[in-house]
Amino acid sequence: HYENVPFEVPSSWVWCRLEDIVCELKYGTSEKSSSVGKIAVLRMGNITNVGTIDYSNLVYSSNDEDIEQYSLEKDDLLFNRTNSSEWVGKTAIYKEEQPAIYAGYLIRIRPLLISSDYLNTVMNSGYYRDWCYDVKTDAVNQSNINAQKLSQLMIPIPPLKEQGRIVAEMDKWISLIDIVKNGKDDLLTIIKQAKSKILNLAIRGKLVPQDPNDEPAIELLKRINPDFTPCDNEHYQNLPKGWCIVPMQMLCSLTDGEKQSGIERINLDVKYLRGERDAKMLSTGKYITENSLLILVDGENSGEVFQTPTEGYQGSTFKQLSINNNMNTDYMLQVINLHRKTLRENKVGSAIPHLNKKLFRAIEVPMPPYDEQHRIINVINVAYKHLDAIMENL
Repeated sequence: HYENVPFEVPSSWVWCRLEDIVCELKYGTSEKSSSVGKIAVLRMGNITNVGTIDYSNLVYSSNDEDIEQYSLEKDDLLFNRTNSSEWVGKTAIYKEEQPAIYAGYLIRIRPLLISSDYLNTVMNSGYYRDWCYDVKTDAVNQSNINAQKLSQLMIPIPPLKEQGRIVAEMDKWISLIDIVKNGKDDLLTIIKQAKSKILNLAIRGKLVPQDPNDEPAIELLKRINPDFTPCDNEHYQNLPKGWCIVPMQMLCSLTDGEKQSGIERINLDVKYLRGERDAKMLSTGKYITENSLLILVDGENSGEVFQTPTEGYQGSTFKQLSINNNMNTDYMLQVINLHRKTLRENKVGSAIPHLNKKLFRAIEVPMPPYDEQHRIINVINVAYKHLDAIMENL
């Protein structure tokens, strides 16, 4: 019987310390692992935040003494004794998915007289996370909970059959949560596909009806470049009357960013442009005029377009995008958005995508009459507003 128990439990339950219901709390191997070997070595990265083991990103050992000493048995629990303040103490159950031993930042918990699945449920609960936060010791960039502290963890223990019923009920709810989560992910995918389909309809003249009173696009094109002769294209057959196919370089241009010293402006990095964090002051780059558009050229977001704030600078990460005044800017941005995936290239020896400027200039833009460009954008905005509202409420 313990005084000052964490919370009240039913009369048929008892509280006990972890040390009373396990045969050992054993630290893992400290030997350096290899990319190949006889047996997998589970590390803290393989312990998920939901009580399971992730078998991707494995390392291996061929040390026979370690294999004998640290081999895991079905229903062993692995406790992560050193990690960030948020995740120190995360625990997962080993279900003998494949032979494995475990590394030194983990402690093996081998339960006795208690369901391992139930103990794993307790050790992934809110009560348990609070306990970890209270007992951990903090060092530089990491927290620790040693075996001595772990042994004193208080566990509420129901009768054995009730432990089984609790685990079964938890499995049912977790399965339901997974179904909801997967449904949400599927719906997000469908919404993205719907947006892409709307854009495809837009650039083929099928999103809004044509108005015979609109000035034909060829007249608009003559104002942009009197010498240009439009041609047909097999990718855009059966475009509405009054439309033209025009290469991107006729309608907009890219200007390289420059690195230059002596200028202090707001650093227009991607997170800042998305409003996710404060501006950062640096002293290199090229000053950008008010209301210019930028197109991102480096990193995973290559091809993403931003409206800049009233002041800032553009380093070599960005290209300045100038769109011809005779075109609807929003229409042009939607055309660019449709081609983002094809605009990236991987340079030899580099995993960083870059904007393929040659591809960008050659993009064939289906060009509607100017007034129809406006109507297309209005319909897209209304449709996107509804789709975004669905996404925000998932």
